[in-house]
Amino acid sequence: MEIFLSIPFLIFMPLAVSLLLISPLFTRNEIVIRRFSKSVFLFHFFYSILLLAFYDSANPYVSEIHFFGLDWIQSMGIKFIFKIDSISMIMTVLTSFVFLLAAFASKYNIRKNHKFYYSMLMLLMSAILGIFTAADMFVFFLFWELELIPAYFLIGVEWKEPVSCYDNRQDAKNSAVKFVLFTFLGSMIMLLGILLLYYYNFVSSGTLSAGFSDITDSLIPDGMQNLIAICLLIGFGVKLPIIPLHTWLPDAHTNAPTPVSMVLAGILLKTGAYGIFRFNYQTLPESFMKIAPVLAVFALINIIYTAFVAYAQTDIKRIVAYSSISNMGLVLLGLCAINQIGISASFFHMTAHALVTCGLFMIAGIVYLRLKNRDINTLSGIAAYMPRLFGFAALIVLASIGIPAFAPFISEILTIVGAMNSDFSDVLKLVSVFALPVLILSSCYMLKFLHNGFFGEGEYEKIYDISIHEFIVLASVLAGLVIFGLFPDALLNLIQAG
Repeated sequence: MEIFLSIPFLIFMPLAVSLLLISPLFTRNEIVIRRFSKSVFLFHFFYSILLLAFYDSANPYVSEIHFFGLDWIQSMGIKFIFKIDSISMIMTVLTSFVFLLAAFASKYNIRKNHKFYYSMLMLLMSAILGIFTAADMFVFFLFWELELIPAYFLIGVEWKEPVSCYDNRQDAKNSAVKFVLFTFLGSMIMLLGILLLYYYNFVSSGTLSAGFSDITDSLIPDGMQNLIAICLLIGFGVKLPIIPLHTWLPDAHTNAPTPVSMVLAGILLKTGAYGIFRFNYQTLPESFMKIAPVLAVFALINIIYTAFVAYAQTDIKRIVAYSSISNMGLVLLGLCAINQIGISASFFHMTAHALVTCGLFMIAGIVYLRLKNRDINTLSGIAAYMPRLFGFAALIVLASIGIPAFAPFISEILTIVGAMNSDFSDVLKLVSVFALPVLILSSCYMLKFLHNGFFGEGEYEKIYDISIHEFIVLASVLAGLVIFGLFPDALLNLIQAG
């Protein structure tokens, strides 16, 4: 069976399908495009599960692509090489799953430009998979920049006819431009860090290589290590995002269609945390240990500040957007603990948060499709008209605030325990003490969303409850939250194996 398992196929199959969809040779029939695309996403998910089933942590998947028998840029030691270890395996399966959910969610949210939409969705998945599997710094950066192209169009292009004040195309275009400018500026600073790391590694070790496994940080001067680490953190901090580099995210979520918001929150934000883990934590551990206490304070600011801002919002999508920034603060805090518990908590919470945000954005999208409104101050009584949606909303909201038996409960507890058990800095212990009671703030804004939107007495014309496609998405999300909440070792053992 292993002969059929291929990293290049995993990464570039969506890219090939993207080119096929956008070509004039492919049909313009919307139904065919939608069904074909869902089939591809479904096949890709099962292929990633197959990779997971045959994965051996003692023998990670490694693949190198040669060009006419040569490395990519052989004279500079740059190789087109990919590696899937335990962490990459988790992120790969999660990516494939979230994009599959987004494809199902697209049926009612995407009404025009189907060829272009699904093509960009495929291209974005290919770019993100490249980020999670790259074993060379410049290959990593290549895919990091590639995802800007589809993300820009997915946020800024009009995918359906405007039906309310929330469908302002100019706002969407502005949000897309803001996303690109923030990310591109961060990427340039990150590229400076990569170039400095590449150069000083060559000067100190004599090895001309950009592979992660060939970087020897112990020979690089301490001051230069710190400068490189800060440059990298700025680039990753934009995508995570870390306050004050976060302002692009609420606008992008608010103006993007529901499936794109699911991908942005569920996967795209995780590329920033993954970059910090792969570059700062693994490649530059000494400098990361010095910066981690300061970074932990920023993580606490993320958790507290955006929780208060989320509570002040009235637009459902903006509430979920700010809650994502707050949750990514927990992910960052887990990384800063620099111990096995913290790392396990960080990647466990990435998975839990991806599921929660997919569910919450799906709920927001369903409410908007039915009522053409996302303002919780004017919404009420939805539960009486859409009892099945209310059932899913109640359970997913409870999961999001960390109720036992759901995955976020496990990751939140592990994050606090990891920070409290940090051996190198008392700042981490202090931050964990403040972070624990602050988690109650998530209960405030999420329960406010549930109470204002679903309870009370609202009067609406006849509206339909969730469809089969919407049921599949919400049920899949809920199943994942319950499975990882009741059987966390299924995921924790894989994380710890890396």
